[in-house]
Amino acid sequence: MNDQQFRQLLNRYQFSWAGYRKVRKGVKKRIRRYMELIGFNDMSAFLAELDKNDEVRHQCELLMTVSISRFFRDRVLWQGLKENILPELMGVGKEKIKLWSAGCSCGEEVFSVKIVWACLSRRCLHAPNLELVATDINPAYIDRARSGVYPSSSLREVPTEIQSGYFKQKGNKKRFEVNMSLKKGITWKIHHLLSDPPGLNFDIIFLRNNVLTYYEEDLKKRAFRKVLDGLAPNGFLVIGCHETIPVDTENLISDSRVPYVFRKV
Repeated sequence: MNDQQFRQLLNRYQFSWAGYRKVRKGVKKRIRRYMELIGFNDMSAFLAELDKNDEVRHQCELLMTVSISRFFRDRVLWQGLKENILPELMGVGKEKIKLWSAGCSCGEEVFSVKIVWACLSRRCLHAPNLELVATDINPAYIDRARSGVYPSSSLREVPTEIQSGYFKQKGNKKRFEVNMSLKKGITWKIHHLLSDPPGLNFDIIFLRNNVLTYYEEDLKKRAFRKVLDGLAPNGFLVIGCHETIPVDTENLISDSRVPYVFRKV
């Protein structure tokens, strides 16, 4: 599969060449294997099959999802969350704080939030409960996230004291499992970001490094509006460090304390 053929495939889904360009090698390899598995060697014939076979189209879309992530990805963001956003949410007097990790991939972001929340809760006299919903379109990613087992490469930005306190070595030095305490209080769901949100009035939503990177503009705007519907008034939206808000909206303002964080007003 050459790049021109791959771009034809991206166009079928309204996916972005700019978003996929750097990760296309692995994605193309998965698609080629799938094409061979179901008996297609010709891209034109495969594209025609996508147009008439919903199951093939769905399976191909799953194979095009990207799971690149790691714990505490973008240290500046996590420092700002720890020092400003999460303490503010803890101090508003609610019994429960609702958080949605939209497009959670294999769960590194989810467990990073849980670790920071656990650290902050120890300093807070009456810390609210954290209700965390984590969603992804890919069932395989949800299964891996639920297991909480990661290669050492995913932990390269985890401070030593955090690693010793919240992870245990599993089998050999290259695999680590998050503590059981971190696995509690998380609802894992299969969910497409073009669907209605898996709840309403979330106090904070993470929408990082997925639709705003990999979708073309029209699809990106549709998915973004769906996600925004789930955000509570005064809630926080977190996007990726190389991403921008795809729509003009007066009810989202940038939070000057933390980059890539917006507040719904």
